[in-house]
Amino acid sequence: MEIYIRFYEELNDFLSHTRRKQQFSVSVRGSPSIKHLIESLGVPHTEVDLILVNGKSVPFSYIIQDKDRISAYPMFEAFDIATVLRLRPKPLRTPQFILDTHLGKLAKHLRMLGFSALYRNDYNDHEIVQLSLAEKRTILTRDRKLLIRKDVIRGYWVRNSDFPKQLQEVLTRFDLLNLINPFSLCIVCNGRLEKIGKEKLQKKISPEIYSRFEEFFVCSTCGKIYWKGTHYKAMTQFINTPMT
Repeated sequence: MEIYIRFYEELNDFLSHTRRKQQFSVSVRGSPSIKHLIESLGVPHTEVDLILVNGKSVPFSYIIQDKDRISAYPMFEAFDIATVLRLRPKPLRTPQFILDTHLGKLAKHLRMLGFSALYRNDYNDHEIVQLSLAEKRTILTRDRKLLIRKDVIRGYWVRNSDFPKQLQEVLTRFDLLNLINPFSLCIVCNGRLEKIGKEKLQKKISPEIYSRFEEFFVCSTCGKIYWKGTHYKAMTQFINTPMT
């Protein structure tokens, strides 16, 4: 069979330059599902939120037919597509994440901004997938192969290899700027931060810090103490800097 397919917007990141932003033909043998076809072209199914075949929306289980014309779209943030068939019962909009071993710095800064981000440098792929499923967390990874696993539902391939572009990318991609809540999570363990009276910390922090700051927070899980020092000011400046 021969089919015709086009990928839109950031789904083109996974394609060779000769196939980007245009319709191209693919020869198909057997009776593969559209999910199998899309992943055979290098695009993880977790990146796709809408598929149209001959103008009609279809699920991942759709079986390819000869001469099908296919359009694949990424997650929609700004458009209402409620009248067509989305590939999941709910949009992947929950700001909870689990990150692979390459994204430790990104995990720390997501926590700093108030987004729950599980991370350990010794997580294996199976653990990441199982935690994603159990806690409905979106996997953030630099490993495309992880997202092609059939049991992965929520996942995103982080395009940028350097920080802080990674943070800018994730904040923009998941429309998180209006959900930022600094000093709500521990950057060390992802535990919940609670405000604590200054008088309770006099013997636990240096006299200089005690005299300079009035507002303090403590992690309910690991007990780490926080205050709005230089890290907070730097992050505030970063948030207020226009994205490029």
